[in-house]
Parts: sequence; structure tokens; C-alpha cells
Amino acid sequence: MAVGFPIAKLGALVIKQVSKPLANAAKNRAKNSHFFRTYILMPPAQFYHWCEVRMKMYVMNIGRSSQTSIIPKLNEEAAIELGGNLLGEGVIFSIAVGILVFEVSRQKEKEKKKEEFEQNVIDTLQTQVSDLLFTTEELDTKLREATRLLYATQHELRDFKGSTSLGVNISANSNTTTTSAAVNKAVNYAQSKVFSHSSKS
Repeated sequence: MAVGFPIAKLGALVIKQVSKPLANAAKNRAKNSHFFRTYILMPPAQFYHWCEVRMKMYVMNIGRSSQTSIIPKLNEEAAIELGGNLLGEGVIFSIAVGILVFEVSRQKEKEKKKEEFEQNVIDTLQTQVSDLLFTTEELDTKLREATRLLYATQHELRDFKGSTSLGVNISANSNTTTTSAAVNKAVNYAQSKVFSHSSKS
């Protein structure tokens, strides 16, 4: 199984390869410009050299007792060489930091837009749920009103049927009474006729 090439080593190699042209350009500029050579390249190189030597002396336990030990400066050619390398690597490092900052900012902006989109979706869903709840309550109110009207109509129909049945019964009773009276009158009249005919005979 092949081992993947470390990304860190690849990045360091790319930085070294890209920084070389910048370092060479800085060295060429230093040859032709006294100001660039004296105030841009050499001071950082001398400071880096001093820090490096002081750190090595501290690690090797050299010069701890005599803090006033003098560290010799680099000659002009070595300082220009080191300063050019530092400048090239510093430019590459600055570009890498700028790219990193830009990428982080872009990711944050992307996450912000994603959060805003999700929040808009949540707000839309909440609005739709609220509308559905309002519609449900409205339909429930209408249903209860329709149920109340239905019960009222059924009650009125029962009352109407009851009053109609009572009227029919009263009318039937009155007709029966009238018919009975007429029958009685007819019977009495027939009896009187029979009796009168018998007496004449």
C-alpha cells in the first residue's frame, strides 16, 4: 500500500521553489540600490543572525555567564544573501497568510449565507404553520356554527311536527262528534216516523 506524500512537505517545497526567484530578484536589486541593500535587506538579516547565534549559545550553555558577549555581524555579501532569502520567504508567507485569511473569510461568509438561508426556511415554515393553525381554527368555528344551526333546525322541525299532529287530532274529534249527533238525529227522526205510522194504523 503506497504511503501518501505529506501535504506539509509538498507545501514547504512549493514555498521554497517559489521564494527562490523572489530572493534572486531581491539580491539583484540590492546590488544596484544602496538604500534597498542597507535599509531593507541587511537589518533583518543581521537581526536574524544575532537571534540564531544567541539561541545556539544558550542551548550549548555558552556565554550565559557573560551576557555582554559580542556576536560578530555578517559580512555584507552574507547579509544580502540571507536578507534576500528572508525577503522571498516572507513574501511567500505573507501571500500564504493572505490566502488563508481570504479562505477563512470566504468560508465564514458561506456559512453565514447558509445560516441565513436556513433561518429564512425556518421563518417561512413557521409562517405557514401559523396560517394553517389560523385556518384550522376558522374552520372549527364554522363547523361549530353549522352544528348549532343543524340542532336548532332539527328542534324546530320536531316542534312543527308536534303542533301539526295536535291539530289533526282535534279536527278528527270534532268531526266524529258532529257525525254522531247527525246519526242520533236521523235515528230519532226515523223512530218518530215509525211511531206515527203505527198510531194511524
